[in-house]
Amino acid sequence: MLTRRSRAREVALQLLFLKDQNPAGMPRKAVERFAHDRLANEERLKGSAELTKFALALYDGVLGNQPAIDPVISSVAENWRLSRMSPVDRNVLRLASYELLHDPARQPVNIVLDEAIELSRRFGTKESPGFVNGVLDRIAKKRPAAS
Repeated sequence: MLTRRSRAREVALQLLFLKDQNPAGMPRKAVERFAHDRLANEERLKGSAELTKFALALYDGVLGNQPAIDPVISSVAENWRLSRMSPVDRNVLRLASYELLHDPARQPVNIVLDEAIELSRRFGTKESPGFVNGVLDRIAKKRPAAS
């Protein structure tokens, strides 16, 4: 069973995947409606407004920091260009890299890695979890110390 925040990360990943596949993007209202509908329609997800806010903050954070995130991923993903990665792996890596390097909430590294590996397991290929784990392990080492 997914935790509430895991489900919000899944929705953020879906939005990033949509944006990746359709660079022109969706109108902001459609993005917000997508997140709200996916999170509000599940009865067990109490506090869906908070989860929608979390999913949108992750999505916006990745997009706002993508010019800094993509080169970091490229630098540690040996022999892999971002354009050659599967769209799921690429966006799982972007999401987790944002949480590791730029998210002011500073989630614990093990939580970010576990969540990313689980997303890659659910939506990627059978090789995705190992690939994502290897890349994120290198990125986690670049995480600035807490101030």
